Amino acid sequence: MTRLQQAIEASTAMIRGLTALEAPLDQAAQMVLDCLRSGHKLLICGNGGSASDATHLATEFLCRFVTDRRPYPALSLTANGEFMTAVCNDYGADEVFARQVRGLAGKGDLLIAITTSGKSKNVSRALEEARRLGIQSICFLGRDGGFTRGLATLDLLVAGNNTARIQEAHKLLFHVLCELVEEKLPKD
Repeated sequence: MTRLQQAIEASTAMIRGLTALEAPLDQAAQMVLDCLRSGHKLLICGNGGSASDATHLATEFLCRFVTDRRPYPALSLTANGEFMTAVCNDYGADEVFARQVRGLAGKGDLLIAITTSGKSKNVSRALEEARRLGIQSICFLGRDGGFTRGLATLDLLVAGNNTARIQEAHKLLFHVLCELVEEKLPKD
């Protein structure tokens, strides 16, 4: 079997296993809907490839996913390099997302965090800060969830050991989340 065939087989198996997350994904969609319908915003964060996913997910809500509709407030907490480097210098890298949650989140907002390892200290700190402020949160996790598991209001855990396959599964979950939410959002 070629490398590509192996990757397709592994990805297909991981994607099929996502059916176990249908109920929590529906719950996540309801949380996002409640947040956006009530005029609040999404704050989204992650490290490395998950940082790109955070920006991608924020764009799907702020621009549009499929249908032409009004923009909804969604901020990627990974998109401000100047802020992030200042916080790393002044407070340490573990605080880059928590400081933004503290400064930007208000009652009714929703934090969406992404970590394929479950061991991103800055992601766990953001979730801890959200909890301290009474902000609901959703965490997309991989592997066994690491020390981040259980910090969010709702976890969506994609169990596995291959980061690439976990990221592929997360991407499918993000897109289905967008589908579930967009079909129920007011268009204008």
